[in-house]
Amino acid sequence: MRHWLLLGIFFYIIGWQENYAQPLKGNTSIPLSKRAGEQASRFNRSPLGENVFVFDPSMNMAEIQALIDTIYSGQLFPENEFTQNRYALLFKPGVYHLDVKVGYYTHVMGLGISPEETVIVGAVRSVASQGGHVLCNFWRAAENITILPASDSVNTWAVSQASPLRRVYIKGDLKLFDGPSSGGFMANCRIDGTVYSGSQQQWLTRNSVFNKWIGGVWNMVYVGTINAPEENWPEKPYTAVAVTPEVREKPYWVFSGKELMLKIPGIKKNSCGVDWNGNHQERTLALKDFYIAKAAADNSKTINKALKKGKHILFTPGIYFLSESIRVFHPGTVIIGLGFPTLIPVNGNKVIEISDKDGITVAGLLIDAGKIPSETLMQVGEPGSKNDHESNPSFLFDLFFRVGGAREGNASRCLTINSNDVYVDHMWIWRADHGNGVGWNKNRCANGLVVNGNDVTIYGLFNEHFQEYQTIWNGENGRVYFYQSEMPYDPPSVDEWKHGTTFGYASYKVADSVNVHHAWGLGIYNVFYDAPIVVDQAIETPPALEDSLYHKVIFWLNGNRESIVKSIINGKGGYVNASNRKAVMK
Repeated sequence: MRHWLLLGIFFYIIGWQENYAQPLKGNTSIPLSKRAGEQASRFNRSPLGENVFVFDPSMNMAEIQALIDTIYSGQLFPENEFTQNRYALLFKPGVYHLDVKVGYYTHVMGLGISPEETVIVGAVRSVASQGGHVLCNFWRAAENITILPASDSVNTWAVSQASPLRRVYIKGDLKLFDGPSSGGFMANCRIDGTVYSGSQQQWLTRNSVFNKWIGGVWNMVYVGTINAPEENWPEKPYTAVAVTPEVREKPYWVFSGKELMLKIPGIKKNSCGVDWNGNHQERTLALKDFYIAKAAADNSKTINKALKKGKHILFTPGIYFLSESIRVFHPGTVIIGLGFPTLIPVNGNKVIEISDKDGITVAGLLIDAGKIPSETLMQVGEPGSKNDHESNPSFLFDLFFRVGGAREGNASRCLTINSNDVYVDHMWIWRADHGNGVGWNKNRCANGLVVNGNDVTIYGLFNEHFQEYQTIWNGENGRVYFYQSEMPYDPPSVDEWKHGTTFGYASYKVADSVNVHHAWGLGIYNVFYDAPIVVDQAIETPPALEDSLYHKVIFWLNGNRESIVKSIINGKGGYVNASNRKAVMK
């Protein structure tokens, strides 16, 4: 979403083993002063690499603060939106008096069994840096931590896409905006006070609890959340699903007994509110069970070699250029990232291929398209996968895909899910609308997501700017809780953006062969700058499924004043254009 695009809208809406290979071009560190560099070396003596900093409460708070400030100064909008620098800030259990400012590609994490064990007195905050908005506050995260706000008992987490809050306890209020904003995702969080969403256009809150929620613009969805606002759609933009039917919380790191371990929560059904105490199904992996990948040393061969030996993979912060696919074929394998590690194909290959096996977890990765087009950037299950994984499904958490923006990139699609029973918990799939290598004939990509498997569930699907359908759903019994999508900004002409006799491409396409599909809270927006584009419908489904998609909104944001989206779903529902900017259906 362009940083300047929606400014007018604001006024409208008020382990320790390593196997090194030859060095590759990858992660770089921001230039630190000599003093800051010396301090930094004190905080990254773990085996996790130069850009993972581990703190404990016995350390000098002023020195920790100086390092945090130095990192933050190099991760600001607009000049650092596509920087190569990535960081993870890990806090051992204890109390810290700090102002933790979180910029691009910065991952803040407590290491307690419960978030209550690691307390930041002060703030863990994301705010506007320039321009008076946070429409480009992407790619940052905070997890497993308690915040005792020092500023009027309010902690600000003003973000847009790809900036999750997980397992966070705020002993005060939470403010989600700082000027115009377009988020967002929060799961397994507790806020003692009030959540102020302000200018946030949309937001998904899952398995959380707060005292009160104030605000809401177009599409606010709550799943398994205590004290969610009462539904009154379309008068109010709230969708509240009482319980989360089935989910597993994202794995989290803990420091216990002088060891770093990964806790993998068990599956819970029909749940509501937070879950910080684990359960009998939770399993633990020691750091020694992981191959620790580092961008300056590792490549596809070293990572695949480790996977063949039965290792899990921990990607540390950095940029990884991969000449062949990372192949995951052992059931129960965990692939997890710290500090927004970024994986890029160099030969038109897939980045990750997952076999049609039980219980695989992939979490915390940014996957960038390469210059040579890939058929798909990530594939879950081989084409034609038929296995049943109901008793041990695979989970994808906090996965972010990007075509263009940081560099020239091309693909046919970003994520293809062929396996059955896959769960996705938060992802942003983005064909860049600004940055490097951006243009209709530059960052080419037809679709963000294609789902062929049955019984696939997604909590928090953000998918935008692709050149045909954003989402194609071919599998049976799919479920989506929250959908945010912008159509592409840059179709060059009406004739070029049509197929057959249909004008434009719907954002959300459910195949004609599908008999059962459900979705809750769909927000689809359009900005067509280059031509007076006509779109027949924002959503396209078999007629029998129209009433199985609940709470739908479309909005004309900006662009060519002759452009129009003629209906919400299958020719039904209102239209949007320059003079009628919003249309809503139940």
